Amino acid sequence: MATALTPETEEALLEFLLGFVTPDRRERMLEVVELRTDYVRLVLEDIYQPHNASAVIRSCECFGINTLHVIENKYRYTLHRDVAMGASKWIHLRRHNEPEVDNRTACLNELRTAGYRIVATSLHPDSVPIEEIPLDKPLALCFGTEEKGLSKSLLAAADMTTRIPMYGFTQSFNISVSAALCLSSLRRRLEKTAIPLQLSPAQRRQTLLTWARRSIPKIDRVEKAFFRAQGP
Repeated sequence: MATALTPETEEALLEFLLGFVTPDRRERMLEVVELRTDYVRLVLEDIYQPHNASAVIRSCECFGINTLHVIENKYRYTLHRDVAMGASKWIHLRRHNEPEVDNRTACLNELRTAGYRIVATSLHPDSVPIEEIPLDKPLALCFGTEEKGLSKSLLAAADMTTRIPMYGFTQSFNISVSAALCLSSLRRRLEKTAIPLQLSPAQRRQTLLTWARRSIPKIDRVEKAFFRAQGP
């Protein structure tokens, strides 16, 4: 809508929209949203391979990550529908692709303002193993392309770097595997802490609204019916 809705109106709209969702889908949405977290976010910088981009968003969804940031300075982030398996419907995708703007800086500034520690993935031997990353504040975990990794600018701007310990001749995983391994480690460790991982009431409500809207055919007509019933 053109104007911001009050929390009360959002709640009423949510209940209205959920009435158009099947009972099984509604129950599942209410169950899954309680497991969503924004304590960890992923950041992808100029990922252009649709297969890898899709596999990462699928891993985010499976591990309950609510928000994925995409920096598109050079390349547009595109998805391969068969690989994503519908995961993009359930993820908040934050695109940073403004023309004539350093979208990398804009993304990192937004995350820092929101209280996130910027953690860049790097093969450098001085990088902290993923199992040892401090969890005392929210994390924004950054990944680059498989060929070149993250840009020098992003690495320089990061608060710290991390790596996945490896024990073979091959010294790197592909990006989708790396993201899944890092998320698995972080989520497992976070579940053992007293850190509140759930979304705030406002985030929960807005997430459910997004899911409902993406689940209902002809959603524009349905929402117009709701606001007509509310009156002037």
